[in-house]
Amino acid sequence: MKEKNVVCFGVDVSKDKLDIVSSDGEYLQVPNTKIGFKKFVSKMSLSDYVVMEATGYYHYQLAYFF
Repeated sequence: MKEKNVVCFGVDVSKDKLDIVSSDGEYLQVPNTKIGFKKFVSKMSLSDYVVMEATGYYHYQLAYFF
């Protein structure tokens, strides 16, 4: 059985943007909006993980989106 390559994404959350780095070393910056969340998700597969910091309330929308 072939194992899937699981990628972890670390997200730095701010009021206006998300700075995202994958465990593969890829960097992505998207707006902290639903449009940005969708762009982020398009880079992911179902087996991937997301880790984000808790920044007041700026991370809530992304957490609820996932």
